[in-house]
Amino acid sequence: MESLDRIDQDILELLQQDGRLTGAEVGRRVGLSQPAASARIVRLEKSGIITGYRAVVDPIALGLNIHAVIRLRTTHAQLPKALELASRTPELASTLRVTGEDCLIFDTHCRDAGRLEAVVDSLARYGPVTTSLVLHEYPSKALGVAKSPRV
Repeated sequence: MESLDRIDQDILELLQQDGRLTGAEVGRRVGLSQPAASARIVRLEKSGIITGYRAVVDPIALGLNIHAVIRLRTTHAQLPKALELASRTPELASTLRVTGEDCLIFDTHCRDAGRLEAVVDSLARYGPVTTSLVLHEYPSKALGVAKSPRV
């Protein structure tokens, strides 16, 4: 990984909080001119550190009132089929392949218990599933980068 200085780290933190900030605003907040800040942002993009920008959508505002985590334990032979199903299931917000007893973990948002049941049942064709309802999601700091103390 490319070495990041304190300004690069600050830029990444700002853009993770609000990816719509202009180069001028980023520059103002980190003490650079607009061209210098924009050049750093372009460098971070070209180096693959910044991989994209996205809108963060509130699932509840879309009527997706049930948030659950589904864990699937499957076989190596069934893994491609389970991943293909996951790619076609819009309620699965993210898929993680993990080590340990489970193979895949899905972050799921469903409109109601009936749809959650259908999603769980479709995944269960590939192995045992465990489902946990999310009671509350606490905000976390953006991915960020390890911060070195200012000297």
